[in-house]
Amino acid sequence: MKFPGKPRSHRAAFLPLCWLLWKILQPGHCHPYDNRYAGDKLIRLVPNTEEEASALRSMYHRLKVDLWQPSSISYVSEGTVTDVRIPQNASRTLLAFLQEARIQYKVLIEDLQKAVENENSFQTQRSRRSLSEYNYEVYHSLEDIQSWMRHLNQTQPGLVRVFSIGRSYEKRPLLILQLGRKSQAYKKAVWIDCGIHAREWIGPAFCQWFVREALLTYKTDPAMRKMLNHLYFYIMPVFNVDGYHFSWTHDRFWRKTRSRNSRFRCRGVDANRNWKVKWCDEGASAHPCDDTYCGPFPESEPEVKAVADFLRKHRKRIRAYLSFHAYAQMLLYPYSYKHATIPNFSCVEFAAHKAVKALRSVHGIRYRHGPASQTLYVSSGNSMDWAYKNGIPYAFAFELRDTGHFGFLLPEMLIKPTCIETMLAVKNITMHLLKKCP
Repeated sequence: MKFPGKPRSHRAAFLPLCWLLWKILQPGHCHPYDNRYAGDKLIRLVPNTEEEASALRSMYHRLKVDLWQPSSISYVSEGTVTDVRIPQNASRTLLAFLQEARIQYKVLIEDLQKAVENENSFQTQRSRRSLSEYNYEVYHSLEDIQSWMRHLNQTQPGLVRVFSIGRSYEKRPLLILQLGRKSQAYKKAVWIDCGIHAREWIGPAFCQWFVREALLTYKTDPAMRKMLNHLYFYIMPVFNVDGYHFSWTHDRFWRKTRSRNSRFRCRGVDANRNWKVKWCDEGASAHPCDDTYCGPFPESEPEVKAVADFLRKHRKRIRAYLSFHAYAQMLLYPYSYKHATIPNFSCVEFAAHKAVKALRSVHGIRYRHGPASQTLYVSSGNSMDWAYKNGIPYAFAFELRDTGHFGFLLPEMLIKPTCIETMLAVKNITMHLLKKCP
């Protein structure tokens, strides 16, 4: 699939100097994060008692650590696998505390700066400016992704239509790629979003891979032809556009949106706690400085409001909602906000079981699957539960690779195997939609 050379950025003047140099020179000369993670570590520990868990919660709160797993300090309890990023200046205090309390830990990543640089190792081996073929095996900036979408809109008129459903807090367009053979007849649809949390870069990489595979195999794969002939796919490769851009230019581990708060200096809302379904209850925080901040009110974020409005408008047509996150290797379905069984449990469970089985057949990667509240943890105000409660019968959230070895820094060499196996799972769920439920 041809793609034009990389366009000049009209925002380049506003980017940090190091990032600007990185864009102008051969990549690798200067890293955009300016060595800010040197000496930071990622450690894993599992509290064995509630006393240990309580001590960890208070220590984490005091040191303002960045939890990778679980997403909130409130989830840290006895037996919970906890992955925590420790900044260099807090490292000695926390590790001394763990040794004194005899809490065992394992260092997953010794130096996060090196890991950040290794994540993009493929990217530093070639000049991005002479790119004539779009490379789906590297991570792309928001500018790249949106240029790619517009390019497909011009070159694939029979199968692709790109449109905007609104603007983000920082006024970036919220682009959707409609995929499917254009038809006058009424067609059901599948919604796919990636990148609701900015630092989970493998999500947007998969959304792009899905489009690539669909366009490449439409004429040769009967299953793909059936999918694109009978359904529309509404694909949002980057949901949280402001946060994703910020994770490229300033902070690789940024999670939230970038909206401002009138009373606090902390910015952003967790876009997956901002939906009007048991809003700001268990698993969400009312404090603007927390990573799971639910926002001042439901749909306060323009990104969430725009998507919710679109899904409400097309709720009769959209039969499945798929959201892609990282990391944990799980396929989750409702409910997330409560321990209860959904009415169409047997249908959804059968689809999930078949999907993870298909995924595992590629590289042997094992995914856990089940209701989110039991398989992961209880969380309120998320998009999957909202979609289900608003009449979309198949609602799933994927937590893609891995289980912590690389965490959010999944190297580019793992994009292809991750996307190939996930593609099979998505095709399985989609084909399940086109059949009668068993």
